[in-house]
Amino acid sequence: MPTRKIFELEIQEIKDEIIILGSLVEQAMLTSVEALKKRDMDLSRLVIAKDNDINQKRFALENRVMVVIATQQPMARDLRVLASCFEVISELERMGDYAKGIGVINIRMDDQPLLKPLIDIPLMAQKGTSMLHRSLAAFVNEDADAARLIPREDDQVDDLYVQIYRELMTYILADPSAIERANWLLWAAHNLERFADRVTNICERTVFVVTGELNEMGVMQD
Repeated sequence: MPTRKIFELEIQEIKDEIIILGSLVEQAMLTSVEALKKRDMDLSRLVIAKDNDINQKRFALENRVMVVIATQQPMARDLRVLASCFEVISELERMGDYAKGIGVINIRMDDQPLLKPLIDIPLMAQKGTSMLHRSLAAFVNEDADAARLIPREDDQVDDLYVQIYRELMTYILADPSAIERANWLLWAAHNLERFADRVTNICERTVFVVTGELNEMGVMQD
């Protein structure tokens, strides 16, 4: 098989594995929020345990990318693709950490009841995971047009976060003893807001692959 064909197959397999990693992260976040909504401790523990699977897949994929770079000596656009794969893999692992963090919040709340029924937090999770799913499709397909559009939806997630913050503040003002339970929910919402921000970073990498230009689209750093 020609060397170029082997290289292209390697890239495609890496992209396929990125999609699988992304699916693990999406499911982790949706499950974690569902566990919080239902105060299901066992489900939260499962999310926390499965975060190790995400971490291990991240390391395995990063190693594979480095091997391809070392053995194939890619140039120009090919190197951009591999470098961007490396970045996207790292972003996904961090997003998995946000799902794990919500699981930890649920467990640390112990037997305290939710301050209020969860409505906007599940909406944030649905929106964020939808954005992630589509951003990974854009990355794999090298669709810069789609990648430029998706970050605009982050404003909707931000608006939900602000709405949650304001609502929780009204609970605290009415009853200062509710501050701890309000903070738990605010941290969960904060994790979801950061989760959506990471999608913007993935979209930026897609545009970089296609155009060679690294332009900020509201990119978040640690």
